[in-house]
Amino acid sequence: MVNAYLRQSPLAHLHLAARATTSDALPDAGVVLAEIPYLSQFVLRGNADDQAFTAGIKKVLKLPLPISPCTSSVDKTGHSHILWMGPDEWLIVGPSDDQAHINSSISKAFKNQHFSLVDVSESRTLIRLRGTQAQSLLEKGCSIDLHPSAFIPGSVVNTHLSHAHITLHHSNSIQQPTYDLYVHRSFSEYLWSWLEDAAREYGLDNRSK
Repeated sequence: MVNAYLRQSPLAHLHLAARATTSDALPDAGVVLAEIPYLSQFVLRGNADDQAFTAGIKKVLKLPLPISPCTSSVDKTGHSHILWMGPDEWLIVGPSDDQAHINSSISKAFKNQHFSLVDVSESRTLIRLRGTQAQSLLEKGCSIDLHPSAFIPGSVVNTHLSHAHITLHHSNSIQQPTYDLYVHRSFSEYLWSWLEDAAREYGLDNRSK
């Protein structure tokens, strides 16, 4: 875990807060774009067929472990998620100040079981994309079917947007169409620049969060 005073967002050098929209909203903007930095992110691996494992995760995190492919679970606040990444792999996402709690609580609860928990919080950032034209923007560079009947709220997929590998989560915690893009640090500036350029025809509202 990195000391708080040493942490720097992958996009800090772009000074997004200074560039962010100062008004409450741009009325004609079809796309709202923001970086959500410093989230707690852990890759969890375990046996989804082990009821003790799935029940234990639910008890510790207060969230059910999604076991159906390409699904997710979210807490009542909308700030914590578990994303299905594979038959035995999940991404746990929470607020920055949950990092120590997630690590210690899971490690203690399953110390006598076969599992793996890896802190990947510093390896990637989250770019949040929302608005009436968010789906159209993604379709410019993503080959998966994003129609609401196929990629419903709560859906998760590992894919590519333009040339960047992302984990794409159709968030079900916000009312308007919202997509969370988890991108590795080394590709974050490229992806942000691509999104800004591709969104200009729809009207772009940059936000600090």
